[in-house]
Amino acid sequence: MLRVAEQECRNHSHYYVGAEHLLVALLEERDAATLQALAEAGIDVPEVHAEARRALGTGEDRLWEGILITPRVRRIVSLAEERAAGREIQPIDLFDALRAEGSSSAAEILRRAAARNTAPAVE
Repeated sequence: MLRVAEQECRNHSHYYVGAEHLLVALLEERDAATLQALAEAGIDVPEVHAEARRALGTGEDRLWEGILITPRVRRIVSLAEERAAGREIQPIDLFDALRAEGSSSAAEILRRAAARNTAPAVE
């Protein structure tokens, strides 16, 4: 999953893998458990995917080779490892950890998407 996030990073001319890259990677993976969690939260996947891609934007030309993993993504991976409890980390573990970490713009995108679904209709 981090490799897919790293590729997203490269696609956007970024030098770091952030939570937003991870969210895009998770949405593109189309893991059944993650898709179920999104559906249960009332989150529209194409809408969130588009919003996450817009949030990424495009970076400048990179001055060096290599990709950095942000401290926030390291924290998300650590939370996913705790959730996995010794088994191989699954995409749903990363998704749940991303939501649990809660302070990234990726988590905010998910919160807004869920809120749009639960907001009462205005007549």
